[in-house]
Amino acid sequence: MRTLLLVDLQVDFMPGGAMGIPDGDAVIPVANKIEPYFDLVLATQDWHPANHSYFAVNHPNKAPGDVVEMHGTQQILWPVHCVESSHGSRLSPRLNRDKIMKVFHKGTDAKVDSYSTFFDNAHLRDTGLAKYLRKQRISEIYIMGLATDYCVLWSALDAIGLGFSCCVITDGCRAINRNSEDEAAAYRKMADAGVHLMTSDELVRSIKRSGIRRAASSAAG
Repeated sequence: MRTLLLVDLQVDFMPGGAMGIPDGDAVIPVANKIEPYFDLVLATQDWHPANHSYFAVNHPNKAPGDVVEMHGTQQILWPVHCVESSHGSRLSPRLNRDKIMKVFHKGTDAKVDSYSTFFDNAHLRDTGLAKYLRKQRISEIYIMGLATDYCVLWSALDAIGLGFSCCVITDGCRAINRNSEDEAAAYRKMADAGVHLMTSDELVRSIKRSGIRRAASSAAG
């Protein structure tokens, strides 16, 4: 079953949102274009309590972008965003949601940051996504969304670590790029881990070719 995972295509990550990602809205047409080529479409949402420990506002004299030590690790502080059930936490209204079968929430623990769609950053809790995929007997997933250098990166690496085959749709992602090389570095890490990278056009051509091959094989049989 060909499966697409849409990562955090939420209002707060769109330009003008509380944590708007540059050109983040450009990925929505990509998602809408490729959804029909998938048997199963899933989505994730950042779903934070307002008192989340990685919101800068919850640290006196700290600002977004500052780095603090929490629980023995270095933690980037972010603007308040995607607070559970808020307007900014909603999926973009421009996203076609007709094919989305299930939405997984992440970042729900106020004490632990959570980039990956599978686990929090400490790997103490999981979202249930891996269990769901295995129950559906899915071994290969295609990922796109926001942001390349955080949630997409960590999701893709965890997918590989969990034994799934993973492909990231590159034109369906945009990066935060706190440092100018972050996006490029993220793609290198993914490729080095065994993640396949392709554009949406390459994906569509591949699916169409496989469909033609299957049709020809059936006709020959």
